[in-house]
Parts: sequence; structure tokens; C-alpha cells
Amino acid sequence: MLKKHDGSIQDKYSKVVSIDEGDTEIEKSGSPLVFLKKEDEVMLGYIGKRLLQSVLTLFIIITIVFSLLRLMPEEGYLGAAADKMSPAQQEIYITNLGLRDPLLVQLGNFYTNLFQGDLGKSVTYRTDVPVVTIIADKIMYSLLFGLGAVALSLLVGVPLGILMAQMKGRWLDRLGTGYIVIVVAVPAAVYYLVIQMYITEILHLPMLFDEYQPITWILPLTSMALAPTASYAMWMRRYMVDELNKDYIKLAKAKGVKERTLMFKHVLRNAFIPMAQYLPATILFTITGSIYIESLYSIPGMGGLLVDAIQRQDNTIVQGLVLVFSSLGIIGLILGDIAMALVDPRIKLGKGESVR
Repeated sequence: MLKKHDGSIQDKYSKVVSIDEGDTEIEKSGSPLVFLKKEDEVMLGYIGKRLLQSVLTLFIIITIVFSLLRLMPEEGYLGAAADKMSPAQQEIYITNLGLRDPLLVQLGNFYTNLFQGDLGKSVTYRTDVPVVTIIADKIMYSLLFGLGAVALSLLVGVPLGILMAQMKGRWLDRLGTGYIVIVVAVPAAVYYLVIQMYITEILHLPMLFDEYQPITWILPLTSMALAPTASYAMWMRRYMVDELNKDYIKLAKAKGVKERTLMFKHVLRNAFIPMAQYLPATILFTITGSIYIESLYSIPGMGGLLVDAIQRQDNTIVQGLVLVFSSLGIIGLILGDIAMALVDPRIKLGKGESVR
């Protein structure tokens, strides 16, 4: 509680105002005082620290990728126009791209443009078109397929894991375990091809994606959801089995607590806590799109764009996509740690007690 001095708080808020234990004062001259709980202050400090670490990580990743791309043959920047240019014209073109500048100068120019929101222009994929424009045209497809695949995998994987835990050792548990083993052991490219080649004929579904035909969304979404569904089912089963074997559950059963109450009020809640850390990362990773699936079904998303950019040696697009993918991955890790701290009050994010 605030304690008034001489019956009122100072107009200028210049004096220190005593506060209850557990609150922290942020004082600004000439403005109202803002009070934060210690937990909120620790959380904000942790987020700030992680953001600084993330910026450093992104800087290292982009610098390495940029430097490696500059070691590639310069002919890749010319594309199909190489045969129509004389050696002198090729040299002028490469010089205008800045490839003759020292590597540090090129890197400095890149970061200067990056801070201005400029990722450069496409060299061979769509000549002279800004990379930001190209990625903006593709990201919506990856976003829709990614969120759709995550929603489908959660709707199927989590209930499947719960049922497998409840029916441990019985037919459903064995069937689910077989599905998980197949998805984990068999290379994804194999069952992706099997789905596209045989399921299309069995179910009479189109083989390639058409944004104007909703039926063409079924196979890509299903294929993209197979791996995360198996992952959610496997981890949910594992965590629930662990919880069911703990002493407090055995004691509750001995006292006559209903199994339904135990499952949903205690077991499921505690089992979902470890999954909270990986859920944001999984969502953001899936949003970036599956490179193989987007190429397989001709989906115009970021995954297919990356394949085309690498084949055409369009380094500016590759750099932009690496920045997007890296940013999403790092954001996912941060959100995972925050989610863990929110759902489990036992986790502290203070000094020496971080989630990781």
C-alpha cells in the first residue's frame, strides 16, 4: 500500500514512496509511479536478456551465411543472361552488384540496408524485384499450411497420447506406438511420396495444389501434420504415464477420487507442462513450411521459394529467407521458455535459475 507523506503524495513524485514487500518501484520525475511485481520484473529482465542473446545469434548466423554465399562462383549471379553478355559486360554487371568490394564492405552495406528494412533485390529469380516483396507474396501460403498442420496435429496427437496412456499395453497403445515408430524410423520423403502416388489414386484426390480448389489442401496438410502428430502423441503418452505412476496419484486413487477427475484435473495438467516449452517452437517451425512438401505439391510458399533460390543461386533471396527462418526459430525458443514459466509456477527465471 502507498503511504502518504503529509496527507498527500508529492506532486513531483521526487521522494521515494514506501511500498509493500514484493513490489518494485519504477520512479520517473514528473510522471506517475509505475509499480511492478517482482515476478513481472524478473520476467521482463529475462525476456530482455534473451532478446539480446537472440540478436547476437542472428548476427552470427547471417554473417556466416553471407560470407559463405560470397564464396560461390560469381557466374551464378548472371543467370540465363550470362550467355548473352560479353566478358566486359559481365564484369560491369558484377561490379555494379558490389561483388568486387571487400567482404567487410559488402557485409557493412548489407547490414546498413537491413536496418532500413531493405533485404536487397532479386538477382536471378525475379530480377530487380525487392526480396521483401517476394517473401511477402509467399509467406501467407506457408502461414496457412503451417497453422493448419499444427491445429490438425494437436487435435489428433494430444487425444491419441491421452488414450494411449489410459490404455497402456492394450491394442490402441500398440497401434499408436506402431504409427509413431513408422513415422520416426521411415524417412519422411518415402511416406510423402507414397501418400502422393497411391493415396491420390485410392481417394481420387488431386496430386498438385490449387489454391482455388479446397480439396487440394487435404494431402499437403495431412502429410505436414504426420510428424508433429506422432511427436505430440509420443510425448503426451510418456508424460501422462510418468504422472500416473507418481505417489500422489496412487494416494488419490486409494482415497476414492474419481479417475476422470484425476486424469483431467491433475494428470493431464501436469503432463502438458513440459510440452508447453516446445509448442511455440513447433508452431513457428511449421509455419515456415516444409521445403519438401511445398516442392512436392507445387505450393507457392517459402519452402519452395528457398529451393528455387538455391537452384538459381539467388543469394539475396537465400539471405532473406535465412533471416526469416532463424528469427522464427529463435522466437519460438523464447516463447517456449516463457510458456513454461507461466504454466508452471515452480520455475524461476531469476539469476542462475533460468529454464534452460
